Amino acid sequence: MKTYKIFTLVSTLSVGLWLTACNSQLDIKPVNSVATSQALSTAADLNALLVGAYDGLGGVNLYGGSFIRDAELLATVPSTGDVLWTGTFVAPQQIYVKRILVNNDQADATWTNAYRTINICNTVLANLNLALAADKDRIEGEAKFIRGSLYFELVRLYGKTWGDGDNNTNPGVPIVTTPTVVLDASSNVPRSSVAAVYTQALQDLTDAAAKLPVSNGFFATQGASNAQLSRVYLQKADYPNAAKAADAVISSKAYQLVPLANVFDTRQSQNGANTAETIFAIQNTDQDGINDLNTFYGSSDVGGRGDIELTDTFLSQFSAADGRAGLIYTDAVDAIRTVKFINQYGNIQVFRLAEMYLTRAEANFRAGTSVGAAPLADINLIRTRAGAAPLTAAQLTLANILRERRLELAFEGTYIHDLKRTKASVGTLAYNDPKLIFPVPLREVTTNPTLVQNTGY
Repeated sequence: MKTYKIFTLVSTLSVGLWLTACNSQLDIKPVNSVATSQALSTAADLNALLVGAYDGLGGVNLYGGSFIRDAELLATVPSTGDVLWTGTFVAPQQIYVKRILVNNDQADATWTNAYRTINICNTVLANLNLALAADKDRIEGEAKFIRGSLYFELVRLYGKTWGDGDNNTNPGVPIVTTPTVVLDASSNVPRSSVAAVYTQALQDLTDAAAKLPVSNGFFATQGASNAQLSRVYLQKADYPNAAKAADAVISSKAYQLVPLANVFDTRQSQNGANTAETIFAIQNTDQDGINDLNTFYGSSDVGGRGDIELTDTFLSQFSAADGRAGLIYTDAVDAIRTVKFINQYGNIQVFRLAEMYLTRAEANFRAGTSVGAAPLADINLIRTRAGAAPLTAAQLTLANILRERRLELAFEGTYIHDLKRTKASVGTLAYNDPKLIFPVPLREVTTNPTLVQNTGY
């Protein structure tokens, strides 16, 4: 496993350290590591490093793009599915056609950037003594939210889905919870089991939910942690806890559904903005951050490449009255596109309130419970907001609940994971086909002999 030296993440400190490390311009001694005590010495340093973790989390290879984009490409059936890949980039093309090579540079970049960001979080957590007393819990909660979220995403991409065989023996991803500053033999960490990675993610996110405030600007909150917890529990079919976590977000009253026309930032070339429905989003402006979903879903006239188009197969799933069909448009060359990423500088919504109602509905339906509200009420709340006719009690089936989830959350990063947890096939591929799992990057396996490659690679 590759890890990165923390001093590269605090550039101003790094420059200062370099300038004071020699007595003259001719007395420059190269270094390949900087002690944490040198790079971090104040509360301000710690806060700056935490901002670096958010920057990593929102990068184009994580929630700023690939986590969300690849969940759709991996889940769709080429040519006949909901989306059509028309781009020339090799890595996403391999993901789309389910012929991923061990040297796929997207699988490499996602792994590398996730562990780089985890290492920042580990460094923050190892230096909490620098935090001001009033900020310590918040900083710990934010770092654990980011770390727990990344371990969850990594194990879903690079490991077998929960319940496919023995979770305690299936290889997940390496768990590292202490900072890595210098690469040596101790850096060769083996893959932990799928069960162990889920346990780590749940522990981090539970701790985060207990320590984070309800309101925290656009940074992680108690609601964001509970939203991620609801995803983890839903993925492992722990329906009572999934309903409980989703209900915690809803009952907090910190978020409200907004009119359908206002859910997504459909302005063009405007700095991103959150809404009352946004639980957590990647922040973008024309000065900082990249909305990589706009890059791939947006046509050239809105700043994108237009590599991903929607198909008539997807459009046909909406009823005539469903306003969510209006979140789709045809561009100048008659390609079908989604407005969800039409703003080049728009924020990328990672969690929004509508998902919590859908999760609570499904979890309650499966468990036979009514935590917070009955499943029918939650489903119809979302359908009514969209202008679709409410379901009757007789129409409340698991298939219709899952269909509602697909229509509401399309292209938002849930698709392949929903298919896997419900054991649905992707064309002729079964939910647990090795082709639906990323390879451990070739570079990682080559440099770390303790890593075991996934089946089929």
